[in-house]
Amino acid sequence: MKYISQKQLQEKMKSIDFKSLIAKETNGRMRIRLLALSHIKDGADRTQAAIYLKLSRKAVNDWAKKFYENGLDGLKEQPRTGRPCNLTTEQLTKFKEYVTQNSIKPNGGRLTGKSLVYYIQEEFNVTYCLDNIYRLLNSLNFSWITSRSKHPKQSQEIQDDFKKNSKLK
Repeated sequence: MKYISQKQLQEKMKSIDFKSLIAKETNGRMRIRLLALSHIKDGADRTQAAIYLKLSRKAVNDWAKKFYENGLDGLKEQPRTGRPCNLTTEQLTKFKEYVTQNSIKPNGGRLTGKSLVYYIQEEFNVTYCLDNIYRLLNSLNFSWITSRSKHPKQSQEIQDDFKKNSKLK
């Protein structure tokens, strides 16, 4: 690993206005990285910048190295893989269709997270906990907004008649 001197780093930072970048940035982690580099540009060494921001010196050194090698793009977070989904793409497609078709039941009632846990267990023989069901729904672009359920004996004709009669009074 090649050491980057303070002068080399400051030379590369000369043309960058960190204060305006920090003001525009919405990602908190990126703002901290830019703030650390701003301190270094203003003359603080990496240890001092870490102390100012209450960070580890290694983190500030890593950010400085990434900035030196790749510029501002080097500071961006890399995508993380995470744990793979327990359902295959075909199963996810079938699950999404099930949720779409059963979210509003014609005979009343609502689709609940517990019922989805049960459905996945019975249909795909995969166990999910309730928190992961909501995470899975979010990844499938569903939002957990419930509407009023319809009573099975509800009649649109009777409602329309009621509205007409109430306007006459």
